[in-house]
Amino acid sequence: MVGNSCRIEAWRVTVIAGSLLALGACSTPAVDVAEPRIAVPADWQIADPAPVSTDLTEYWTLLGDPLLTDFVEQAIVENRDLAQSAARLKQARASLVQARAGYFPSVSATGGVNRDVGDLARDDVQFSLGADAAWELDLFGQISGNVAAARGELVAQGYSLADLQRLIVGQVAISTINARATAEQLAIARSTLAYQDDNLQIANWRNQAGLVSSLDVEQARTQRAQTAATIPLLESNLNATANSISTLIGEAPGRVLDAIEASEPQPIPDPPLLAGFEAPAEVLRRRPDVRSAEATLVASTARIGVARAQLLPLVRLSGNIGTGPVTGGNLFDIITGGLFAGVSQLIFDGGRTAAQVDIAESGAEASLAAWEQTILNALEDVETAAVDQRTSDERVAINEEALDAADNSALLARSQYQAGLTDFRTLLTAENQLLSARNQLVSAQADRAIAFVRLTQALGGGWTISDYDLPPVASSAPADNDRTAQ
Repeated sequence: MVGNSCRIEAWRVTVIAGSLLALGACSTPAVDVAEPRIAVPADWQIADPAPVSTDLTEYWTLLGDPLLTDFVEQAIVENRDLAQSAARLKQARASLVQARAGYFPSVSATGGVNRDVGDLARDDVQFSLGADAAWELDLFGQISGNVAAARGELVAQGYSLADLQRLIVGQVAISTINARATAEQLAIARSTLAYQDDNLQIANWRNQAGLVSSLDVEQARTQRAQTAATIPLLESNLNATANSISTLIGEAPGRVLDAIEASEPQPIPDPPLLAGFEAPAEVLRRRPDVRSAEATLVASTARIGVARAQLLPLVRLSGNIGTGPVTGGNLFDIITGGLFAGVSQLIFDGGRTAAQVDIAESGAEASLAAWEQTILNALEDVETAAVDQRTSDERVAINEEALDAADNSALLARSQYQAGLTDFRTLLTAENQLLSARNQLVSAQADRAIAFVRLTQALGGGWTISDYDLPPVASSAPADNDRTAQ
């Protein structure tokens, strides 16, 4: 009879719970996610008609610098900022599991053993077992809202990790390019210093022979000292850049500098020229920072529904079942239990819950503004980087011509001075122009390579969604999927 009674009660609970869930499905307030109030242009201001066909996922390999590729690939694995962000992604996954657990009842078990003592005590050992259960029904969407918010935070954290990788990859690539440029300028300064040592020696000889005054000697000394003074500064800059690369790739300073200085200065990478980008809307979909901002807005919007649900009734089912203190031989002869369904409704809290709704709505407004700002920044990045790529390529061509002219001028001035056909000032001017032209060409080549890195970053290169196993930004899956996906 007890068993039949328990089955009847269980059937009643099932019917009541099903009815309440159906009511909740009809009563759950929906909060729509706001759309950005920015008109995304149909095309770029500066772009060629043909779209880019190159895969930019691992764009650093297109630079043709094996050392740079090694540094980037090590940074992806060993960078400590990425490790921290990956740990936060794991936390976000666990938070989603925790939020989904709200769909299910909580069950706890109890047990006890006792034995009487004293003159009238029984010799038998007495046992008791029991279980308590509680289930909060998602009548007005508070639990599903928490799940939606947790899912949005998971997606946002995942795309934040992807965006951090995009930025760190770019940092490593740009720092390596700068290190290559500094090493080349250091080699230029050292070779120029050797020429200026010769000029100083020639000026001394001509002064001792009475052919020129000591003014030539002092001018040669000045020029040499100025060039020599740049060498320690370049060495310091190269060391600092190498140390920053070491930090980015997750190791102590030392090996990177040795790798850069191990051989003759390598040429600065000559990147391919990118032109004709995909439509702005397609580029925005590839930008992890834009998608992270969108997911943050989804999470913030879900919190509005959670806050509003706190103003509505809360339904909770609870129950318990247990055995009385009996002997071990007839443990289940006496079974007691109870079932309770309670409804609570907020009456007055001084406006605290209403303020939470206002806070959630303001948070969603802020998230919308942040999303719009991220979109604007992404559009700006592409337009600016595209112009930088074009102008830097033009600068390289112009500086190559300037270097050729300065090299010829210095060669002529040096031979004419040695023959006594021109004064030392003409030689100084020609050699200073040559040194400036060589350094400017190196700077232009570095700017061109950096412009390529920045453009590929702006176009969303440097990461893939498969690396993070992320769900869609705005999932339309029904709540049943959330309850079963553990």
